[in-house]
Parts: sequence; C-alpha cells; structure tokens
Amino acid sequence: LTAATGMDALTHAIEAYVSTDANPLTDAAALMAITMITQYLPKAVANGTYIKARDKMAYGQYLAGIAFNNASLGYVHAMAHQLGGFYNLPHGECNAILLPIVEEYNLLAHLDKFINIARMMDENIDGLSKRDAAELAISAIRRLSQDVGIPASITELAKRYGKEVSRSDIPTMVANAQKDACGLTNPRKMTDAAVQQLYEIAF
Repeated sequence: LTAATGMDALTHAIEAYVSTDANPLTDAAALMAITMITQYLPKAVANGTYIKARDKMAYGQYLAGIAFNNASLGYVHAMAHQLGGFYNLPHGECNAILLPIVEEYNLLAHLDKFINIARMMDENIDGLSKRDAAELAISAIRRLSQDVGIPASITELAKRYGKEVSRSDIPTMVANAQKDACGLTNPRKMTDAAVQQLYEIAF
C-alpha cells in the first residue's frame, strides 16, 4: 500500500509538471514533491515504522496534490482509470506501470522538463545531450518503481491479485481513455493508435 500510494503521488507530481496547464506555482510544488518522493518512498517501503520517511512522504504527496489540483494530469491517469474500472486493479500500481511508458511518449513535448525531473530524481546528467539527459528521467522512474516492488506489467499485476486481463479489452479502454478529462492536459496529443500501442506495451 505504501509503494502503490507513493507511486500514485509521484505520478500526480510528474503529470502536473509536464501538463499543458502547468504554471510556476505548480512547477515548484511538483519538483519538490518529486524530490521528496524519490528520496523517502524507498525508505518508507523498506521500514514502515520509520516516522521521518512517513512524514516526508505525507508532505510530498500533499505538494503533489497542490500541483495536480491546479495543473491537472495526463494520459497516465486517463489510461489507468480504465484498468481500475475494468479489472478492479489498484490505481497506484496501474499508474506506476503506465508512468514510464506514457512519459517516454511525452518526451518530445518537454525535453527540458524531463531533464529537470532527472535532476530531481538524483540522476547525473553531466555531459549528456538533452535527449539522453531527459531519458534518464524515464529510467529513474522505472528503477524506483522496481525498487519498491511494483510489477513490471499489467499482466503481472493482475496475477498478483488473482485477476484476469485480456488484450481484447484494449480497444474499449482506448475509447474510454480518449473521453477521460485527464487526457486534455497531456503535453502530447494522442491518437487512438498511440493509446492502443501504449496499452500493448503495458500489458
């Protein structure tokens, strides 16, 4: 539960930061949230009685909440909502699986912001091209998710909870995701084919 809700908070922060409705206030809150969650989520998962880590995570998720309540979200949430609705899978873990996949697609729209995310996630970007530096944000997200025990795919997640998922549901989930308001502020427009491809990768 700590891992799932922590990765949900990270998703709130990152999606708000790259949102088309982001502003200096939401950017500041999102970046601090990313920093705190990166630093303290592994500690909170490793030792749930470590009160400082719990306290910092509570603060980090609050800042992420400030960010996304003012800048909205993106296609990670638009797509995760369908997985939760179809299969009753935990929202935070669905977000965690989709986050690096969707944000890798979004890189093109915000290289500079993804470079900042990499910095906040303690990646060394010295001497790298902008693209290579931005891509470190994606690998950092994947590593954090793996470190706290999030499954690598929707199929693995479903097995953990005794659920069954089917690729045959993807077209319907694509149609529903395209109607989800969260997608309106995603930094890169997505066609049905793009959303389907990202679901395929996640499965």
